[in-house]
Amino acid sequence: MSITVLLADDHAVVRDGLRSMMQAQGDIEVISDAANGHDAVGQAEQLCPDIAIVDIAMPGLNGIDVTRKILKVCPSTKVIILSMYSATEHILQALQAGALGYVLKESAGVEVISAIRAVHAGNRYLSKKILESVIDDYLYQSGIVRAESPLAHLSLREREILQLVVEGKSSAEIAQILYISSKTVDTHRSRLMKKLDISDLVGLIKFSIQHGLTPLEQLDSTSSNTTA
Repeated sequence: MSITVLLADDHAVVRDGLRSMMQAQGDIEVISDAANGHDAVGQAEQLCPDIAIVDIAMPGLNGIDVTRKILKVCPSTKVIILSMYSATEHILQALQAGALGYVLKESAGVEVISAIRAVHAGNRYLSKKILESVIDDYLYQSGIVRAESPLAHLSLREREILQLVVEGKSSAEIAQILYISSKTVDTHRSRLMKKLDISDLVGLIKFSIQHGLTPLEQLDSTSSNTTA
């Protein structure tokens, strides 16, 4: 029986390349792909694939929160994070969210098949370029990291709204996406800014990029929108 895979990445060329490589294996089948976080969660809920390969930085909902939501709607799905970030904080966030694999994009072509097979077998897989000590950090210090990280103070809803805000969405647009009222959006936005001790949009954008919630290029596009 084939290993079924959901592939979530906002770059079509990455999805196409990975799909071709996986399909060539014979026992791995890409049953769906998604270009944003919300679509990835929706497809996972509908199809419940064996494996979800999720880009850490996607529009709408970042890969860390996508991982949490996928595991909630389909606990049997095993998640592999695909990332350009090798910093310990990003890796620990992924592991704490429930991902079993973390593959660096620079080596994805070589390692993604190995990661799929390892994770499908119930094992953890990290790119070889990531220091083995990261596992020890996760097992013995994850509680400390979680307490020290500013993200730990935000609820999942607040992280969702944070990402949509820095992507340039208005309160009305966010309300429509999340099926809540604009007033509720404003309340969450005010609350998360207070928790992070950030007073403006630029500060939120910089925070999101530093913590891997938003791609670096989002800074330029959103800043342009706010100054237009």
